[in-house]
Formats: sequence, structure tokens, C-alpha cells
Amino acid sequence: MKLSKTLYLVLAIVFLSVSTFGQKVNDKIHLIENDLNHWDKSKNKKWSLKERMAFYNVNAVSIAVIKDYKIEWIKAYGYADRSEKKLATTQTLFQAASISKSFNSLAILKLVEEGKLGLDDDINTYLKEWKFPYDSISKGKKITIAHLLNHTAGLSVGGFQGYAKGEKLPTTIETLDGLKPSNSNAVRSIFEPGLKFQYSGGGTTITQLILENTTEAKYEDYLLNNVLTPLGMSNSSFNQPPAKEKENILATGYNIDKEVVGKYHIYPEKAAAGLWTNPTDLSKYIIETQLSLLGKSNKILSKEMSVKRLDTNFGVFLNDFNGVKYFGHSGGNEGFVCYYVGSFEDGNGVVVMTNGRVSTIINEIVNSIASVNNWKNYPLESQKESISLTIRKESQSNIDKGIALYKNLKENKSNEYNFSNESELNQLGYEFLRDANLESAIKIFSLNVNEFPNSSNVYDSRGEAYFNKKEYLLSKSDYLKVLELEPTNQNAKEMLLKIDELLKK
Repeated sequence: MKLSKTLYLVLAIVFLSVSTFGQKVNDKIHLIENDLNHWDKSKNKKWSLKERMAFYNVNAVSIAVIKDYKIEWIKAYGYADRSEKKLATTQTLFQAASISKSFNSLAILKLVEEGKLGLDDDINTYLKEWKFPYDSISKGKKITIAHLLNHTAGLSVGGFQGYAKGEKLPTTIETLDGLKPSNSNAVRSIFEPGLKFQYSGGGTTITQLILENTTEAKYEDYLLNNVLTPLGMSNSSFNQPPAKEKENILATGYNIDKEVVGKYHIYPEKAAAGLWTNPTDLSKYIIETQLSLLGKSNKILSKEMSVKRLDTNFGVFLNDFNGVKYFGHSGGNEGFVCYYVGSFEDGNGVVVMTNGRVSTIINEIVNSIASVNNWKNYPLESQKESISLTIRKESQSNIDKGIALYKNLKENKSNEYNFSNESELNQLGYEFLRDANLESAIKIFSLNVNEFPNSSNVYDSRGEAYFNKKEYLLSKSDYLKVLELEPTNQNAKEMLLKIDELLKK
């Protein structure tokens, strides 16, 4: 059969358009891979993605970019498991950590739209075998589901550390009451509900129990059938631990250059930290949220509820950059860090997932992609080098020389390194703490105390190190300082009780 000249011309135009589009996308990927900081004119040297992964000791990075409400490109780099030489692919699953809370909010709000839950009702209305123990701190005010979803319930327990394989896992009620084998404190009021923002994974765990009490289904089953499957997230799951058949595509977690014992931790606090997924699946969620805001899709929620969800920070965080809004959430579990962001308009977004513990590389990738795709009003901030990673090698060799290097760089090159974030030194201190190098940990934490004397967190960290060293009086002094700076700190109160009991013996 002969093709007409007109058809030949049409096919040629289509082929040329597809080829041109593909080339443009490849050019963008090449820029990200080879000139990550192309947008930052303050840098004298180009950063390649491979170089930055090496600098940050990140074994794998997986990226999905969204443009015009579609996945523009996806790609994975590095090793899902370094010792096994298992390469990361776009199918590799990572722990989404606190990004789980975005999906928890979808599930809870779906039940609200179905009339099974009320956003402004007292949470004890829906709790059966366990009730929240109100006390005088609540000042007679009741905690609502809305409070739990946007972290205004005034509750303790910010996050969870997970459990190594083989450890006994607590029930949800044991977690909420801080009872063994739970490794976290009890979830209790630290100030009255509705007063202010206080991030609480503990509060999110209460919604996990509410969902199971209301639906009479396992949390992971309800989320699979009512959220993940409708979104087309076929590779994702809230199973903790993950199913055996998924083992070959799971990433191994790393704390800097050390593999997490057992390759990953298990998180029975599923609503707060239990999702396993990849950027491809997460992109489907972002796109659905964007389309739902426009009233063009309602796979989970109506347009009205989607708008309310974002405007009130239910399971997401909202940023308004000079009138242009973006929604997103970050996550960090033992050995994993990740982040997603999506625009309210124009259909832009990105997901970055890693099996490392350094979020700075994610910021660099997101900034580069936002620049390449011309995101409206997205702030591109010049990235300073990590001071903790810069002094890490010297500190491991000789802690005093590492601290001397820190002081020298601060005096002579303060504009080039990040000295303004207390988490820099805290991260290094905890690396020494995990390795049971208590002397070095205490020296780094003490440096942090000197640098940030008005932060309760730096005293809390050093207090923990002193406690592990059985220097109970010094530990007590630090925890008393924590309470001086932050009177509602529940962990400090509980640690002081433990210390007093030990000092009596």
C-alpha cells in the first residue's frame, strides 16, 4: 500500500517533534548530571551529580521530574546496596519516612468525606480500646482530628527511630503509652491543643489507631485498597516489615558510610513513617493532587477537600513564594532521606529519594530542576558547603584537629560553609554516638553548645551522650538546661526521672 505525500509529511512532523522533545529532555538531564549548580553564579566550580553523591556519601539517588501534569523524566543513580553491588533502578523502593503522613491525611480525609469521621470532633469519640489521657495541660480543651493532621494538638514525640530486624515490635497502644517494647516516649500533651504548631509523629500515630478502629481493617490494607491502588501506586506499600517478594527491589539504608544494621529499620508507626515507595509512584500522587485542585480528578478526594487539605496543612506543608504556592513534605528514617514538592498551578514537581542521611544533596537537586524547568518564583538559594562533612574525616582521625579545622574555617571562610545550622554538628556528634565513641561525641556536642547556647536541642544531645557514658550528674545538668530553655520538653522530664533513680542507687 502506498502512502500519500500528505501522510508522509504528517508522520515526518510527528517524528521530528518527538525527537526534538526527547533531545530537550536529554539536555536537561545532562545539565543536572554534569552541572548541578549551573544556576548558582557564586560557585567557581561545576558540580556533577556523581561528585556530590561522593562528597555526601550518598549511595543512591532516585529522581522523578513532573512537568505539565506528567512525568517528564525519571532516573536512578548509584547503588541500592553497595556491598551487594546492586544498582539502583527506577523500580527501587525507598523508605518514604514522614512523607507517609501525606498519604495518611488522604485516608483520614476520605473517611471524613464519607461521613465516618468528623474533623472537629474529640478524638476519643473514635477511639475504642484506648482513650487519650487528658490532663490539666490540655486546659479542658479537646484534641480533634484536624489538630492531629496539622500538628497543632500540642503533643509530644516528634518522630520514631524504628526497630532493627528481629526486635520485638510494639502494638500501637504500647507505642502511644511508651510501654515496652516501644523505644519511644508516651504520647502526651505538652501544651493545650490549638495553641501553636508542634510537629508530632506521635499525634499521627493516634490517627493510625482511629483509622483502624473506624474501618476495622489493618492500616496497611486500608491504605492499599483506598489510597495507593486508586492512585496507581502499584509498587508501594505500608507493610512493616515489607513483603518477602519485595526484598530484591528494596534499597539498603546508610548512615553516612555505614550500612544500617539489618539493611533497614522496621516502623510499626505506619501512618507516621511506614511507606515504602519510589519516585515514580510518588509522582502519581503529586499529579493527582494537582489535578484534584483543578477539579479535573477525584480518585481520592473532592476538589473542595483537596483545597482544604493543602490550605490547612493536613499532611503537607505549604509554601507561598510571592503569590505562587507549592506543597510538599520531607522524610527521614534511619538510613533514608527524601523530599517531594509540587506546584499548585502549571503542573510542576519533583521527587528525590536517597538511601543516605544527608538532605543537602536533595536541596541542590531540587534547586537545579526548578531552575531548568523555570518554576515560577521558586527561591534558588546559594548552597553553602556542609561543615560537618568537611571536618568529618579529620575528626575521625583526631577529634581535636577536626575541631581546630572547624574553628579555622569559621574564622577565615565563614561565607563558604554552613555554620548557621545546629544540625550540622549534631549530625556528626550522633555519628560518633552510634559508634560508641563517647569522648568524641561529647566534644562535638560541647562545640555545638558553645555555638548555639540558646538551643535546647544541643543540650539534649550532649545530655544523652553523658548519660550513655554514665556521667549522670553532667547529664542531669544538661537536661535541666533543656527544661530551662523549653519547659514543656517531655523527653528531658523523663530523662531526669531516670537519672534521679540511678543516682539513688
